[in-house]
Amino acid sequence: MTRIAIDAMGGDHAPHEIVAGAVWAAYEYNVPIELVGKRDDIQRELDKVKNEGFLSDCGQKGTKKRIKIDTSKLDIIITHADEVIEMGEHPGQALRKKKKASIVLGVKAVADGNSDAIVAAGSTGAAMAASLFGMGRIKGITRPAIAVTLPSLKKPVLIIDGGANSDCTPEMLYQFAIMGIVFSKHVLGIKEPRVGVLNIGEEETKGNTLAQEAHKLLAANKDKFNFVGNIEGKELLLDSCDVVVCDGFVGNVTLKVTEGTATLLFKLIKEQFEKSLFGGVVGIMAKIFLNKIYPKINYEEYGGMLLLGVKGITVISHGRSKAYAIKNAVRVAKEAVETGLNKKIEELIEE
Repeated sequence: MTRIAIDAMGGDHAPHEIVAGAVWAAYEYNVPIELVGKRDDIQRELDKVKNEGFLSDCGQKGTKKRIKIDTSKLDIIITHADEVIEMGEHPGQALRKKKKASIVLGVKAVADGNSDAIVAAGSTGAAMAASLFGMGRIKGITRPAIAVTLPSLKKPVLIIDGGANSDCTPEMLYQFAIMGIVFSKHVLGIKEPRVGVLNIGEEETKGNTLAQEAHKLLAANKDKFNFVGNIEGKELLLDSCDVVVCDGFVGNVTLKVTEGTATLLFKLIKEQFEKSLFGGVVGIMAKIFLNKIYPKINYEEYGGMLLLGVKGITVISHGRSKAYAIKNAVRVAKEAVETGLNKKIEELIEE
């Protein structure tokens, strides 16, 4: 049975929300969990969840409910870690100094075969570096990349790279496309993913040298997959493409702008409803529809981002992840393991 390791000490709301999400996932998905971190702190939070439960909005903004789960009936083990890598630390230096850090031991659990995947909401750089050094790369992959799932009009769209590599080569973007196709097919369930290059225009001559050369490389191999050319930012969420490739700098900026825009829109709508009595009445009626839309743009629904290209499954969650996001991150990790995602990437790379 798939066991998921979780860095219980990483993230803005660790360890309380991380442990709560882990318990929730163990209960809902019937998956064994290995919590890595300071044993006393983790046990204290497990006892709290069992005795008092925890509050969660369950992906519905503005609503809270208390969830109580009997932890004694779940397959949860604790691996003690003396140290924690903080968000502000330099990943490389921290890994050299803190060899017993929770993220390091979590990755080691996967590398040693004690767990099948690692979920981490702490330092993204530390999770990436620990995974790369602890697990190694898949043969044929130059650099791992972060795969980020975003909502679109009809089905999710995948952006890769979401922030792992600021400086890329055309060959790296080609590899990102291959990994994105496998993820899109076997995790998101899209039969024939359309692949595009994120660019400033549709024409193949647009953009910087990287975008132009990546376009040429992908176009030359369009018999191997469904390459649709360049994708502009305005088309990103309009179901024009399923896998969008770019370097990590562009990808991360795009994600942050998208996230900020969604937050702004919801705040503006709320302000308008609160400005008058009539707006308040309309707002009560509109709340039903907004609650249906919110889960589609809520990062917590997708749980976390897969680091593709390493010899193991690493899911990197948002730093401010709470229990609901961690629960869903475990689901993503479980699906990646059980679909044999890495094996399929290796096979396609060989082809």
